[in-house]
Amino acid sequence: MRVLIVEDNAQMREMIKLFLRGLADQIAECGDGAEALAAYREFAPDWVVMDIGMDKVDGLEATRQIVAAFPLARIVMLTQYDDPALRQAARKAGALAYLTKSDLLPLRQLLERGVDEGLLTPNSS
Repeated sequence: MRVLIVEDNAQMREMIKLFLRGLADQIAECGDGAEALAAYREFAPDWVVMDIGMDKVDGLEATRQIVAAFPLARIVMLTQYDDPALRQAARKAGALAYLTKSDLLPLRQLLERGVDEGLLTPNSS
């Protein structure tokens, strides 16, 4: 499995990479949504793990750009904000799931099993 991580925090990118070790065969990364479309085009990932809050281009806009160019792209929003309005915005942008950074286990489970209906719900406790 090939995973693209789009996250502006280098420590968080490293944590996600470590958490996906053994599951993802190849991982590419970029530090801002401005780089995401080019990285997607070059790397052709199976999944994108996308942060929302980034400086130049936020994750919602980067998701819209990727989905416009690659309608079958599978994007998971991974953010610190557990916000219903952002969750809805992520869905409209084309994300398949919205998860919070407080617990990375649902991310790994999602990538392991693929996408089921209704994944844009809050993390389970």
